Amino acid sequence: MYIPPFTVSSEAINLIAEISGQIERYAIRLEQEDGLRLRKVNRIKTIHSSLAIEGNKLSEDQVRDIIDGKNVVAPVKEIQEVKNAIKTYEMYPSLDAFNEKDLLKAHGVMMQALVDNAGHYRRGGVGVFGEKGLAHMAPPADRVPMLIGDLFDWLKHSKDHLLIRSCVFHFEYEFIHPFIDGNGRMGRLWQSLILGKLHPLFEHLPVENMVYSNQQQYYDAITASTNAGQSGPFIDFMLNEIYKTLKSHQGDPLPDKLHDKVADKVADKVANKSAQKVMLLLNENGHLTREELAERIGLSLGGIKKIINSLRENGFIERVGSNKTGYWKVIRV
Repeated sequence: MYIPPFTVSSEAINLIAEISGQIERYAIRLEQEDGLRLRKVNRIKTIHSSLAIEGNKLSEDQVRDIIDGKNVVAPVKEIQEVKNAIKTYEMYPSLDAFNEKDLLKAHGVMMQALVDNAGHYRRGGVGVFGEKGLAHMAPPADRVPMLIGDLFDWLKHSKDHLLIRSCVFHFEYEFIHPFIDGNGRMGRLWQSLILGKLHPLFEHLPVENMVYSNQQQYYDAITASTNAGQSGPFIDFMLNEIYKTLKSHQGDPLPDKLHDKVADKVADKVANKSAQKVMLLLNENGHLTREELAERIGLSLGGIKKIINSLRENGFIERVGSNKTGYWKVIRV
């Protein structure tokens, strides 16, 4: 049996233990009274993030409108990408992460009307290009069926932890680049599917949002693994992102309106309803940037910065980690 080259670092071993502890907390979180709303929010973020990485310019609100069946004025191709992604993610419960035929079926839906051979492996060469030109030349097209077949065989029969297998598959899949287009969004979806074998909650955890929030580090991890000839650096990166995302999503829910006590204090000290909206949004996703908050609420970037500073000074939110890689935590009052 083919075994992809990879090493499991001590950091990865520690992260597996930490992730296992966070999984049950997040599972409980999804069972709370606003769990259904959280699932929908995360699905919107998943679709928006995965497509935004590929250059789709639609906002989260526009993705939400398309999901809700509303008309959106935007390029036809970008709307088609969102509609295809919605249909594909609706297939999530019926897709078998260990079945190669399901990969082809999902690609057929994801890329319908976007490429001529959706649901079929590429027939020609393909490269991955970065700012400095060609970053990776994928294997020849005639080798793709064999390489993907070997990868699925390993995925199905390997005894390695599913967290490790999901990362190794993701990296090897991107290295093979089996389709003419749509490889990035399919690779991220398939890692989520593999993780779903570990626990069903991963259907509702935006793995794609992790990558979107840390695109450069994601590509750097792929490059580091490619240069090393094995996926160890990529495993460390992805496990760390999974852990951070689980940890940031397992806090207590906030109802549609803030608790009276919190609302009163915010009103007294910040005197702005937008501050309450900021707290609600950050409670749902602490990784939102100031720019994203401004877009969601409809305020200027300067206005959001003032609100953030006021909430922070008055002890309603705090920054965990660095400005680049950290997140906002809503503090219970």
